[in-house]
Amino acid sequence: MVQLVGSLRKELADSLSTCKVLVVGAGGIGCELLKNLVLTGFKNIEVIDLDTIDVSNLNRQFLFQKKHVGKSKAQVAKESALQFCPTANITAYHDSIMNPDYNVEFFRKFMLVMNALDNRAARNHVNRMCLAADIPLMESGTAGYLGQVTMIKKGMTECYECQPKPTQKTFPGCTIGNTPSEPIHCIVWAKYLFNQLFGEEDADQEVSPDTADPEAAWNPEDTAARATASEKDGDIKRVSTKEWARSTGYDAVKLFNKLFKDDIMYLLTMDKLWKKRKAPTPLDWHQIENSACPQEAFTGTGLKDQQVLGVWGLCQLFQHSVETLRSQLQEKGEGAELVWDKDDPPAMDFVTAAANLRMHIFSMNMKSRFDVKSMAGNIIPAIATTNAVIAGLIVLEGLKILAGEIESCRTIFLNKHPNLRKKLLVPCVLDPPSANCYVCASKPEVTVKLNVHKTTVQSPQDKILKERFGMVAPDVQIEDGKGTILISSEEGETEANNSKFLADFGIRNGSRLQVDDFLLEVVGEAPDKAPPPQANQEEVNSITNGNKDSAQPSTSSKAPAEDDDIMIVESDEEEGASSSSAAAAASSGTKRRHSDAETGEASSKRPRTDQSSAAAADNDGDDDIIALD
Repeated sequence: MVQLVGSLRKELADSLSTCKVLVVGAGGIGCELLKNLVLTGFKNIEVIDLDTIDVSNLNRQFLFQKKHVGKSKAQVAKESALQFCPTANITAYHDSIMNPDYNVEFFRKFMLVMNALDNRAARNHVNRMCLAADIPLMESGTAGYLGQVTMIKKGMTECYECQPKPTQKTFPGCTIGNTPSEPIHCIVWAKYLFNQLFGEEDADQEVSPDTADPEAAWNPEDTAARATASEKDGDIKRVSTKEWARSTGYDAVKLFNKLFKDDIMYLLTMDKLWKKRKAPTPLDWHQIENSACPQEAFTGTGLKDQQVLGVWGLCQLFQHSVETLRSQLQEKGEGAELVWDKDDPPAMDFVTAAANLRMHIFSMNMKSRFDVKSMAGNIIPAIATTNAVIAGLIVLEGLKILAGEIESCRTIFLNKHPNLRKKLLVPCVLDPPSANCYVCASKPEVTVKLNVHKTTVQSPQDKILKERFGMVAPDVQIEDGKGTILISSEEGETEANNSKFLADFGIRNGSRLQVDDFLLEVVGEAPDKAPPPQANQEEVNSITNGNKDSAQPSTSSKAPAEDDDIMIVESDEEEGASSSSAAAAASSGTKRRHSDAETGEASSKRPRTDQSSAAAADNDGDDDIIALD
């Protein structure tokens, strides 16, 4: 007779009490998941989240209350979950999962990892770490009333990045407000700003840095004091952006200096945010005005909407659009509000200017008005009940793994409407790994065709390694017998190389490069002319609890290139190579190891991707990077 402990077999219940699991994210899904885990019988749980609690979280993240605003999500979630089960052993980390401290060895101590994340970059990272550690990963996400749960296991299923992802529509507030890393983050911020200044204000769309964010202080005592202060009245007092703007008479210069100088200088006080990120650079209106010249108004040729304005040109566009929108608001009368419309020229000008200025501050390539207009999308709300359903499914699928029934795991989709069989929950068989995936393939390699005499080191680093393959801080070594380091993740180590041409390092047709643990080969001749640009599709490395992006697995080799000078050419391995392209390299090399300062032992840098990339061609073509196989 089968012995039961509650609703579980005794053997499984015993396993739950001893196994160690990791929950990545303590937001919408994470709160529900943590509660479910302790009530199911899990005793050893570690939870990590970098975010702090905001007022707008309280309508769906039910482990948090008003008195917790400004505190660490992970820490408060732990304390709340312990009230359900005081005997549970929960460890909370107020940190980013992408911190190098959480390396492969950290992941190997868990029997199961459960993602409840809100951005694609972190999901990619956890996916790669779990593959490297050979630990099962439960991936999940929601988009309004839609949701999905799937299991990822090395060599058995597709990984998170085996398939391309749709463009993201929603983004975490901390990314929008404090740490944008993609142009779309700045565009969403600019739309929020429009509403804060001219439209209907929304607490979920705050654009100013949170002055009660514990991350503003590096000192732990200061952090605790800041959190305690916010608890006294159970809320954070903020000055309305619209009220402040009205008090200045919508003075464009004052608005500019507040948004792009004062707020950015405040962000710089959050030391921890910039420990592993490039810090933003504040802008001052008067300094720009005094140093501006007419030639800086715009860059590029062609139609006006397709030109990328210079910084001073954006300042002028910002000023003109603010003045126009102020007049529209005054004409409508007291208490009137404007509605953002991409077809309204002043509104579109405002978002274009504000978004691009923020891109410049955070060291991103700026976009034309046409690009900004095409990227601006709608926001999908987060639904508490969807999070609850998905969190329950994560635990049910996780129980199968711990019961030794991993083959019975399924990808489960939650639909908004019943299907033909009148089912809202639709289970599907897990797909096997993709042979073309640059992350989980056994020998990930690519070939890149480019002009080594005209292409600088910075170009493939930004356009291929970071944009195309989503690497965070790649290390690139030339296979020249000397182990020459072309690009280093160590800040400042190879910065002088960025402006040099690839040919300056002896890179030519047939050269081979290693990126992290992955081998690249430089082969072939660049065609005389670049192929026609593909339809613009912004690849956004983010995902959220409230994003369709999470309902499907991620970046594949079939994702279209965003830049006109990069052509992605996908093909299976061929028996023979044409005269313009040599055969790809065979096996990946071993990446150099860095000595650990404390132990003196060599420690491998954490893998950031299972993707590889390459460079080049010896010809005089006009284009930077021509083809990627």
